[in-house]
Amino acid sequence: MDHKATASATVDEHSGELVGMSQAIHARPELGFEERFASGVLADALGEGGFEVERSAYGIETAFVGRVGRGDGPHVVVCCEYDALPGIGHGCGHNIIATAGLGAGLALAPLVEDLGGRLTVLGTPAEELGKGGKIQLLERGAFDGADVAMMVHPSVADVGWAPHIATTRVEIEMRGKAAHASSAPWAGVNALDAIVLGYNGVAALRQHLRPGSEKVHGIITHGGDAENIVPDYAAAVFQVRAPTEAQLGPVYRRVVDCFHGSARQTGCELHLNPLGAYSELLKNKPLADAYRSNGERLGRSFIDPEIIPLSVAGSTDMGNVSKVVPTLHAMIRIADLDVPGHSERFRECAASPDGDAAVVDGAKSLAMTAIDVWQQPGLLVAARARFDEARA
Repeated sequence: MDHKATASATVDEHSGELVGMSQAIHARPELGFEERFASGVLADALGEGGFEVERSAYGIETAFVGRVGRGDGPHVVVCCEYDALPGIGHGCGHNIIATAGLGAGLALAPLVEDLGGRLTVLGTPAEELGKGGKIQLLERGAFDGADVAMMVHPSVADVGWAPHIATTRVEIEMRGKAAHASSAPWAGVNALDAIVLGYNGVAALRQHLRPGSEKVHGIITHGGDAENIVPDYAAAVFQVRAPTEAQLGPVYRRVVDCFHGSARQTGCELHLNPLGAYSELLKNKPLADAYRSNGERLGRSFIDPEIIPLSVAGSTDMGNVSKVVPTLHAMIRIADLDVPGHSERFRECAASPDGDAAVVDGAKSLAMTAIDVWQQPGLLVAARARFDEARA
């Protein structure tokens, strides 16, 4: 029996349903931990596909778990993301991640018992904006006993893995003293000035960061309540990135020092509120090579991940997963190279014919890679060895 051919045929049987669901999720974007529509329709489909489904899993309202297989064989966890971005909706294409993961699950469910494996399809909310849905799931045991975790993310190229770097986010609050901005400005302490001075300090710092690999970006989220009142409160959110967690700490400290300095200059009181951190993604070449082989079987053309510069790297809470279990975070092409992620153009691509094709091909490639894990003991051994080496 050609299990891969069977899995691919099952995806084809469900292709209309999968593409329709991708389009529906795309048309109804939901922010992290608010994805009630997306998580609901995905969980419904898993239940209809023979999975034992748990909703509001691990105490998270929009997380879900679908399980099938009761043997002691390798346990594969397929992750589905489905949150959107504020303002531009599915400008990262998580509708494709969700439905490709679902399609892989539906294709594998009838084969699990025969292959002697165990399968979990895990609904992982709130990847965007550093909310770290997967980190909460990790802490609550969602990946306990997993041998492999995998997902596929839309991109501008097909690649078995791409660099994802460590990041941390922080809210910066300045507290000053209100006063009439015209008749008594000397009586005030301007919190907005403190934020702006710190912002400009970060802008000057950028020229001294390692180009391409150390990054910082942020926005002012509150600048005051009225233009004729000296602002007694102002706030910003900044995100700092570096290739690894070890390299991230020094860069973060330099960034927050800009705001310590601006607080002293203005006489404001500084408050730092950490908003979460993501680890760098530990690449797993054996899993990536297996995924690439299966994607090429479908006619997709892959690029060498080693040529991808860190300057285009993002960050993901799948990085935290990759430090606990061997992880595949493959990328699937839906757009041309000049289309930036987190943009309106990328959002359009996520609901385009190329986006629809990625749902189907992504589901097939994930399913076939899971079959490799179950049928080729050497692959799991190699993946585990690479995981141990990378962690060390």
